[in-house]
Amino acid sequence: MKLLCALCVVCGLVSSALAIDREAFTVTKYDLEIRLEPDQQRLGARGKITLRNESPLPQKIAVLQISSSLDWRSIKVDGKAVQFVSQPYTSDIDHTGALSEAIVTLPAVIKPKESVELEIGYEGTIVQDGTRLIQMGIPEDIAKHSSWDQISATFTAVRGAGYVAWYPIATESADFSEGNSMFQVADRWRAREAESEFSAKISMARDSGEQPPALVCAHGDTGGIEQLGRAQKVSAECSWKPLGTVTPTFVMARYDLDVGAKHQLVRVFRLPDHQAGAGLYSDAIESAFEFVSDWFGAPSSAIAIADVADSDAAPFESGTLLLTSMAREETKLAEINLVHELVHSAFTSSRPWINEGLAHFAEALYREQNQEGRAAALDFLNLHRTTFVEAEKDVAVSPQKNPGEPLVSTFDESYYRSKAAYVWWMLRDMIGEEALKQVIHNYRAADDKDSKYMEQVIAAAAKRDLGWFFDDWVYHDRGLPDFHVLAVHPWKSTKETQIVTVTIENLGSAGAEVPFTIRFGSGQITRRIEVRGKSTATTRVEVPGTAAEVVVNDGSVPESDLTNNIFKITEP
Repeated sequence: MKLLCALCVVCGLVSSALAIDREAFTVTKYDLEIRLEPDQQRLGARGKITLRNESPLPQKIAVLQISSSLDWRSIKVDGKAVQFVSQPYTSDIDHTGALSEAIVTLPAVIKPKESVELEIGYEGTIVQDGTRLIQMGIPEDIAKHSSWDQISATFTAVRGAGYVAWYPIATESADFSEGNSMFQVADRWRAREAESEFSAKISMARDSGEQPPALVCAHGDTGGIEQLGRAQKVSAECSWKPLGTVTPTFVMARYDLDVGAKHQLVRVFRLPDHQAGAGLYSDAIESAFEFVSDWFGAPSSAIAIADVADSDAAPFESGTLLLTSMAREETKLAEINLVHELVHSAFTSSRPWINEGLAHFAEALYREQNQEGRAAALDFLNLHRTTFVEAEKDVAVSPQKNPGEPLVSTFDESYYRSKAAYVWWMLRDMIGEEALKQVIHNYRAADDKDSKYMEQVIAAAAKRDLGWFFDDWVYHDRGLPDFHVLAVHPWKSTKETQIVTVTIENLGSAGAEVPFTIRFGSGQITRRIEVRGKSTATTRVEVPGTAAEVVVNDGSVPESDLTNNIFKITEP
């Protein structure tokens, strides 16, 4: 009879799972103890999490999800075990392509905005797994360079949800094969938990090795770097308060530690056979430090660059920790990576489009001013353009169905990193370098409580109203502009000069100030013109020769179509 009752309870829970709101609860606080057993590739977790009901309805059922390679062991409320059913749940938010989901029956109904604290325990293995990518048809040898998360005796690197759900989350199913499903689910989760607090005390089983491995994680709140294995330290305190856009991440290996001779804030953790690659970072510290200090102020918190075992692994950033292979001996890449992290050390903002957008803008700016010039910087920006241009095309085609992602509120990485980098580049071109430096130095994160705060700081420094620009690019997502030269009318002013009247049309809905170039003989003249969305603008330019063609946009403004930017001038 008892067995029959238990089965009825289980069946009832499983059937009700179909109607469960998996995103009803947000984890507002993590307080975990993580124990690693590298030789066994195992992770064991115990601790407490706080759930808050973010739905408009009272909730009796909560859902907790971890990687499918981990198993739930216990869930308690007020020290008493609660009823839960564990089941597999397909989702690409984990590298295995599935989650281990616990459907928890809470002891009391939780009203909207109320919270409940749960004591949890789970354990299992984390091995390198490219299943979610392989299922899409990506060759296994390529998939492994993106899915390099693992716990092992020689190298451990574990990124958080979106890669490996090594801590509890609660999301709807995410599927890489269904358009933007994966990114939409991940973005909603980041937005919900942006203000959450995360603390994890990570320890490891001691081994008999001569050199204890170093475990590194970056604090999201202070920028500090925790190292386990240093001075016989047996645990590392990793915390992110608040989480913001940071993905809780830790990495562990038998690292050698390199630091800059003058700048002890920079720590380079390299694998033993990557001395040359690590040396590039040490060599670049002076130049990167000087550049960042000039633009963003002196870096003040520690940053870490940590080596990864796979020489072809895609780089990854978590707060002030950058994971990248030092097997690649690329001077320019090392400089750019260092600049990005030092920007985070010197400047912080709770707004992703400002915090990450400026760091990526700084990469392009450093490339222009310290490496290969403006053309190389614009080529670099164009790599960013490809990450969001398709999504913006959807916005242009159907703004009601695809309203886009306003920069001011987005948690989509392709927007707050890549599109935002373009926005800062355009602002630099519009207001000038000195004005933008003044903006950055005058910005106060503590005062940024209103979405229009940055616009006001810029207007004060530039003595210019850019409300239309912020309306199109920051507060709303109007898609992208689409410029073309509508008409060109040249006529002789003197024997040696022409007056050329140029009309540029913007077929897109987002306005911008765009450069255009008139080419003549062996020379050219570049001017700028403001063209609002769905509008035209006309200007006149004196040319010391005979104009041959007009080219609108040098790549500094992201467009939806770059194939219609050249206008050939025929002889009258």
